[in-house]
Amino acid sequence: MTDDRAIYVLLGLLMLVLPLSSLIARRPSGGSVIRALLGWAIIVAILYVAFSNRGRIGEVAGAIGERLGVAEQSVEGDTVRIRQSVDGHFWAVAKLNGIERRMLIDSGATSTAISEATAKAIGVTPRRVPPVLLTTANGTVEAARGRIETVRIGSLETRDLPVVISPAFGEMDVVGMNFLSRLGSWRVERGTLVLQADNVP
Repeated sequence: MTDDRAIYVLLGLLMLVLPLSSLIARRPSGGSVIRALLGWAIIVAILYVAFSNRGRIGEVAGAIGERLGVAEQSVEGDTVRIRQSVDGHFWAVAKLNGIERRMLIDSGATSTAISEATAKAIGVTPRRVPPVLLTTANGTVEAARGRIETVRIGSLETRDLPVVISPAFGEMDVVGMNFLSRLGSWRVERGTLVLQADNVP
């Protein structure tokens, strides 16, 4: 069980214990206790499923927004604007060597990181010697090095970008600071990430 899931389970148990202790203090009938527990169990289950699948929910919400004409990502000249997703993150539609990927923009990540599946799809061969040790929320993981010929987000493009590749990333692809630092500027304005560049090398 991951640290995140352990936290969700603990919160779920707390959500069950608190109303149960309140019910016991009022000495209700057995039927009332069972109905209350079932109600809270359903709420906890729904929250657990929602948190466990928040990435997919964000993708679905983004797709719905596009169909309704509310784009998550817009381009105006050399400026790209990305609205904050319902999961609280900023997701960019990027093209890696011409292959489209939905990527999390994380200013806390030093390097851009891609999954093994993405590396294979875009033709990047991982170099495992010497390995890279990365500190993540789930501990230290070993990763390989690689380089992407072109990375494009909207009108912003950079070339020969170093990346790290690891099965520990699952299906997650992340835009890190080594891309953001090549921009002229980036900032967050009222829930929108603004990426700007005069010339991206």
